Amino acid sequence: MSEKVTVEAVQRVAELAHLELTPEETAPMVRDLNAILDYVAELDELDTSNVTPLAQMSELSGDGIVAVLRADQTAPSLNRAVVMEQAPETDGAFFKVPKVIER
Repeated sequence: MSEKVTVEAVQRVAELAHLELTPEETAPMVRDLNAILDYVAELDELDTSNVTPLAQMSELSGDGIVAVLRADQTAPSLNRAVVMEQAPETDGAFFKVPKVIER
């Protein structure tokens, strides 16, 4: 396995994601990420020339495959006035909630 992800890269990504990784957590993360990249490299070697590209499984048709998506239907929503009456704190149009993310 060739090293593609370094300890420094993992530490930088953890910093950007606001994650605190201990030194004991960093080494397994490097190993796991490199294993994932190695597997993706294996998949890249497969011959997919006869495979039809698609963005979603719902694009498949024929061969007995039936779309299982339901039709979109509009439905009445909750009455805003009734919901806002039950909210602990509101400005009349939106719920007010405490700040939970600090940067």
